Amino acid sequence: MREIININEGWSFSKEQKELPIACEESWEVVDLPHTWNQYDGQDGGSDYYRGACWYVKELGPYTVKPHSRIYLEFQAAANVCAAYVNGKKVCSHEGGFSIFRADITEQLDENGENLIAVCVDNAPKSNVYPQMADFTFYGGLYRDVNLVIVNESHFDLDYYGAPGIKVSSKIQGENALVDIHSYVTNPLEGDRVEFEIYDEDGETKVFAVRPATQETQVAVELLDAHLWQGVEDPYLYTVSARLVRHNEVLDEIETRIGIREYTVDPQKGFFLNGKSMPLRGVSRHQDRYDLGNALTFEEHYEDILLIKEVGANTIRLAHYQHSQDFYDLCDEAGFIIWAEIPFISAMNADPDAHENCRSQMRELIFQNFNHPSICFWGISNEITIGGEVPGLVENLKDLHALVHELDDTRMTTMAQVSHLPMENEQNDITDVVSYNHYFGWYGGKLEDNEAWLDAFHEMHPERPIGISEYGCEGITTYHNDNPKGGDYSEEFQAVYHEHMAKIIEERPWLWATHVWNMFDFGCDARNEGGVKGRNNKGLMTIDRLIRKDAFYLYKAYWTEEEFVHICSKRYAQRTTDTVTIKVYTNCPEVTLSIGGRVIEKQAGNKVFTFENVPLQEGFTTIVAKAGNCTDTITLEKVAEANPSYIFEESEDDKVAGVTNWFDNVDLSVARPMEFKEGYFSLKDLVKDILKNTEACQVLLNGLSSTMGINIKKSMLEVMGDRPAMDMGANSGDEKKMAVMAYINTELQKIKKED
Repeated sequence: MREIININEGWSFSKEQKELPIACEESWEVVDLPHTWNQYDGQDGGSDYYRGACWYVKELGPYTVKPHSRIYLEFQAAANVCAAYVNGKKVCSHEGGFSIFRADITEQLDENGENLIAVCVDNAPKSNVYPQMADFTFYGGLYRDVNLVIVNESHFDLDYYGAPGIKVSSKIQGENALVDIHSYVTNPLEGDRVEFEIYDEDGETKVFAVRPATQETQVAVELLDAHLWQGVEDPYLYTVSARLVRHNEVLDEIETRIGIREYTVDPQKGFFLNGKSMPLRGVSRHQDRYDLGNALTFEEHYEDILLIKEVGANTIRLAHYQHSQDFYDLCDEAGFIIWAEIPFISAMNADPDAHENCRSQMRELIFQNFNHPSICFWGISNEITIGGEVPGLVENLKDLHALVHELDDTRMTTMAQVSHLPMENEQNDITDVVSYNHYFGWYGGKLEDNEAWLDAFHEMHPERPIGISEYGCEGITTYHNDNPKGGDYSEEFQAVYHEHMAKIIEERPWLWATHVWNMFDFGCDARNEGGVKGRNNKGLMTIDRLIRKDAFYLYKAYWTEEEFVHICSKRYAQRTTDTVTIKVYTNCPEVTLSIGGRVIEKQAGNKVFTFENVPLQEGFTTIVAKAGNCTDTITLEKVAEANPSYIFEESEDDKVAGVTNWFDNVDLSVARPMEFKEGYFSLKDLVKDILKNTEACQVLLNGLSSTMGINIKKSMLEVMGDRPAMDMGANSGDEKKMAVMAYINTELQKIKKED
């Protein structure tokens, strides 16, 4: 029988080691897995977190191998490139930081001596490995479990793209379901058999079938009176077991859980699960935490699931890479509809091996996660034209779409487009469904631009399902404002922003899915927004999961039915006025506001209740809101002078942004050669070097802002710091974009570099 031994404890770790270690050094740091070396420097800002190769070493001691057994070393993930050695011999290498991979190490183990496992993990930039550039920290390390898997020489496959060795799909047929099961057997002998069994949630056997064991052993069985997996409403799961049997001995056994479900997406009516309308409304999630980086245990994943359930979401976009098996399992149990994707993000690298890496990561994502009923959409890219529409990009996207359908004809493909990609762009016809990342009202434009754009796209493409893959704005709980506005980073503006978005989304049921960016604040070491370094603060909750921002409760009002009431702006605790405005979120139809037992006002309404001219007494005033059987309170202190910490004061560096009318008096039809005079700035320079020069920085910001139609700030470009400015479109093949970039280059060439 299969034995899985976790070996997370007691690894020796070094950043300084350069050569293959031959022993555990006493001077090395002793760590337990999961582990990342960027848990601190990847979240403190400055875009200077360590990216390079590090070594993990573990002594197993003498290891006796049971006769006729094989021992595999299994990595749940290693970020981002890994090579593993046993007793000095390389047993495997892997490129891609988010998926499972294994190595058969049986022949390398010494029964009589010490056995040394040495693992080199490297998160330095590589031209052939994605992600290349993105708005999050690329944490390095063995940040998920490492196991030894001991199996008989005849066993369910462990060598194919980290897959589990069993693949199950189903088709609903009236009250029943046809379940198609494929198991993959390594070294089957004549007479071996595979016994398949399907159990319900009570452990009762519903189906039993036997097939002769072959390399691919397949059976199609009928599941009577199938209990459907109905998302968050009823996430019912069956267990499928496969046993490899020789005579009277079970050699190997594996299990997977399945949900019987089918879905469709209608461009006019949205998402349907098992024929039932289910508007997909939810959040996106990154996998990191404060002071932990991405090195999470099951407990952290479980807490995230509970919090997403609390807010009432029914879908999660798992950005921008393959997440932990623990989390996918929890999504199956909770009934979330999942968008799972690979890290083909922001920019395509011209290295042909980079596209092969995309294909490899897509294969791993699909093969390792095929059985999860929660996953309904495979994402092939995110904002991939930030780095320009370079030659070959469309062909690569089409190739990924085709690959997905070759590997899995039961699910749909999708992609997340950057906001400024034109509606008529051919990329919007590649995947089965499409979504856009929009930040109108935050990075540029006004809130009303969101619905204007969505309605225009829907009218232009009535046959194309359209969704919103990202939308949000920064909300820093220090900052507060009676008159919130875009760019003030206040908790109040984040709430106003989401009030607008929640309303327009509810009014448009044809949006196939919408995902708030983000459920939680997350690490991005290149960022410096609102006085907070190393963080993207768009979460509905803080990165430590300890604070629910007001916007969290807004979505709870829209998405949940269990009664609750929440008074906003509690952290805006000191006020200077005689009266205040109190805002309340609830899913109840009526709210009563009172002070000291005296009713101030009673309102009927929907989701958002605003009470004007609520009086404050001297000192402290406690205000009570009652809705249904629920109450909430806020205590405000009346003070003589405003608390200065409530207002974000921009530094001069924060104020640096581009203008959107830079090309108004420029004739872009004039041919401008791409010249690169030595000693002057050009598009060949790295973005971070251009940003250091005030004049060159302004040229780049003006050009990009005018191209995209939003006021791009200096801080927004810092995530692209290590890339040449040329990557932003100068090689796109698009004549208009090339003319724009040529003009930007001409202006940069007027600026002399300092000696």
